[in-house]
Amino acid sequence: MSSLRLAYYELSPELLQGFRLVKQGLEKSVLGLPLIELIYLRVSQINGCSFCLNMHTKALREREESDRRLAELAGWRVSAQFSEREKAALEWAEALTYVVDSHADDAAYLPLKAHFSDQEISDLTFAIALMNGMNRLAVGMRQ
Repeated sequence: MSSLRLAYYELSPELLQGFRLVKQGLEKSVLGLPLIELIYLRVSQINGCSFCLNMHTKALREREESDRRLAELAGWRVSAQFSEREKAALEWAEALTYVVDSHADDAAYLPLKAHFSDQEISDLTFAIALMNGMNRLAVGMRQ
């Protein structure tokens, strides 16, 4: 196991507070915490952030998420455990996480319009951006 490179949360508390404010705002989102936590977990799976994987798996279990859905999250495209709404959100999460390859193309964006309001799409995009940022801090600093 790697040791912490820098205690970024102590060195840059004001900057981290900005991330916390976004998180607090998302907790009030009409998207709902179960979907937001599912997105956080999927993004963390892609980015390989073990700290975040543990945190968001625990949060989902506390919200009584099934073990089957947690186990099948990485294979959501071929799983019958996820609704079309969740699949649209997961597709967008992956498109933004892999933005260098996907360029957030219309094939990933347009299905959102069938399941989410513009406000929800905006909130979802903030949730994805936040988790990608947090993952990069945690992985980069070896949290």
